[in-house]
Amino acid sequence: MSFLRDEPLDLGRLVAAVLAPDRGAVASFLGVVRDHDRGKAVRRLEYSAYGPMADLECGRIVGEARERWDAEVALEHRIGTLEVGDAAVAIAAAAPHRDAAFAACRYVIEQVKRRVPIWKREHYADGTVGWVEPTTSSRRTGSGAQPAVESAETAGHNDWGV
Repeated sequence: MSFLRDEPLDLGRLVAAVLAPDRGAVASFLGVVRDHDRGKAVRRLEYSAYGPMADLECGRIVGEARERWDAEVALEHRIGTLEVGDAAVAIAAAAPHRDAAFAACRYVIEQVKRRVPIWKREHYADGTVGWVEPTTSSRRTGSGAQPAVESAETAGHNDWGV
């Protein structure tokens, strides 16, 4: 099963996938592209991933949540170019009671951010581009506190081989 999608996400489909008569609570999370990050205006994002590794880790995370909270969980993450307002990640968790549904949903998004090798490249309004580390949610930095950015001419050429 692939958790990565290159088409728009459908939270309603995920909610429908976790519903069952014995589950009285559904919690969901929808992460969308915002128009700014750390004081810089963002025009769009690009998400990329090593698919087999990302899918494997997403499967582990969903399995852990299912086991820990006796919940059913559905997860999808976008890859490719996303515009401001597009959904980047969607999670639905259903359990017999709300505490478990909320906890499972929160666990999944926190673990995805920490463990899944998905890279985010931000395109800023000033024409520069910056990378966000996949597992630390912080920008890749050079010699100072400023984010590592590249001009439009050098975009796509970096020392990560990506």
